[in-house]
Amino acid sequence: MKKKSFIYSDLSIKQLQHLKEFYIQNKVNSMSNQELKEFVLEIISHQINETIGKEEEMEAWREMSDFFGEKFEIIILDMQKKYKDDGSLQDIEKDPQKQRQELLERNNIETEKQDMWDD
Repeated sequence: MKKKSFIYSDLSIKQLQHLKEFYIQNKVNSMSNQELKEFVLEIISHQINETIGKEEEMEAWREMSDFFGEKFEIIILDMQKKYKDDGSLQDIEKDPQKQRQELLERNNIETEKQDMWDD
């Protein structure tokens, strides 16, 4: 007779939470220092580099600011000096509603142009 295979719904919420915590502790304890460093690097890199939207970008900014503390302003000035760029994030962060309106207006102008195939 085959042994019953468990699934997560066989556990109560509390049991599942304890199982997850037990797994996390055992997983971390089983990792070498190198594995831990690589894992943390991957997580932090994903957390900071793959921000989506203004709120996540602001959260990443606060995290970096808290980490660097008083040095943060100097680091920013150094980055601005080293990596001069014409594009500004302010240009990218335009109001989405305004961007849609501009696109609609641009498309409307292009639509109004007479097609060379129309008689």
